[in-house]
Amino acid sequence: MNSRFLPLVAFALIFSLVVSCKEKEKPVTQKTPEQIATEALTGTGTAQWTVAGGGSVTRDGQTVTSTYATFELFLNAGTAKTYSTKNAGELFDANGNWSFAGTNFDKFILTGTKPAATREISFTQTGTTLRLEFRIPAPGARVDGTSSLSGNYTFNLVKK
Repeated sequence: MNSRFLPLVAFALIFSLVVSCKEKEKPVTQKTPEQIATEALTGTGTAQWTVAGGGSVTRDGQTVTSTYATFELFLNAGTAKTYSTKNAGELFDANGNWSFAGTNFDKFILTGTKPAATREISFTQTGTTLRLEFRIPAPGARVDGTSSLSGNYTFNLVKK
């Protein structure tokens, strides 16, 4: 009678061994709102955004894309959260650091001395586009010759 149950016991042991050796599923880690916002701006580490190739710029509702047609913004998500710009005119600094403004993670601030520095810049990232909106008040606007850079800006950038 013991010999009848031996194959059943052997099967049960082998089955238990196979089940216990099965690869465990990794727990799903939830990203924080800050991680999600950082990825929207920088992808997996560094992102390059540009006006060229389909972007646009408005100031107080008027198109000024030609002024910033070759503008580029590089954002890095490293521990220092750095940025750099190309062809930014007198609006943005050439480089510096960026940080989120507050805990909603829908705005960031750039360091520097140019008019866009220290302003809260609202952003919306959709697919390969990044929309930046910010205001340069008249007292903080740099006057370059006969014009002021004050106004409400909207930059629609495309991923490069």
